[in-house]
Amino acid sequence: MNYFSQIKSTLEVCVKDLKSDDLRAQVSARYGQIGKMDQGGCCCSSTSSSCCGQENAVDQVSAVMGYSLEELSSVPKEANLGLGCGNPQAIASLKQGEYVLDLGSGGGFDAFLAAKQVGESGYVIGVDMTPEMVSRARLNAEKGNYSNVDFRLGEIENLPVGDSYVDVIISNCVINLSPDKQRVFDEAFRVLKIGGRLAVSDVIAIDDVPENLKNDIESYARCISGASSITDLKRMLLTAGFVEINIEIKKNSDEIVSGWAPDYPIARYIASAIIQAKKPSV
Repeated sequence: MNYFSQIKSTLEVCVKDLKSDDLRAQVSARYGQIGKMDQGGCCCSSTSSSCCGQENAVDQVSAVMGYSLEELSSVPKEANLGLGCGNPQAIASLKQGEYVLDLGSGGGFDAFLAAKQVGESGYVIGVDMTPEMVSRARLNAEKGNYSNVDFRLGEIENLPVGDSYVDVIISNCVINLSPDKQRVFDEAFRVLKIGGRLAVSDVIAIDDVPENLKNDIESYARCISGASSITDLKRMLLTAGFVEINIEIKKNSDEIVSGWAPDYPIARYIASAIIQAKKPSV
């Protein structure tokens, strides 16, 4: 590589890093603000405040995602922020005594549900990049007297978790927000035990998002323009080392995502999906 090629390559890396930093800052600012709200949150990707702080509206959105009334009433109400695009609990098949990691744990909603499933002999770790969300989740844990949960401040690209430590990783509409998804899956593979499972609800790209949305940082922070295709997701998972990969669009995907960008038929471009994979047993 000659001198000018080296300069070009260095500049490209710098531009990429600056863009990634901008994306992280926008995501952190958006969800940090939600984390400070007194009640409820804002429905994922909502462009208005119509459901912000309204418990009934948040519960209605969560019901569409696949949460039962029993689940909604079994955890501190401040934990459910109406954020997400599915219910990872429904596909995780959690067992008593398992160690679980929740990527982007927010107010702790999915982590608390997981804690009930794994019982006192199990353990749940929630990781979130926003101090406001971690503080909120810890306060909710105290209110609910949860002794088997731990919320940690950190990035999902650099998990504050030891190697081969957890049995299951769950996540709800968070990985699409990362500017380095390959790193997320590499880290997920690292912290999973041999034979461990990945059970994620997230949005995937089913067509090219319009350029004005793709280049809009706010749209990225609202879970719209950061989605990857099934092909790209499978490639990243395989590269990380995962096997038994399964990615399926949810049957009610249109109902979940259609209101995220009122000015666009967004269900033509992104879909809510379940993403499952395993770390090889050998």
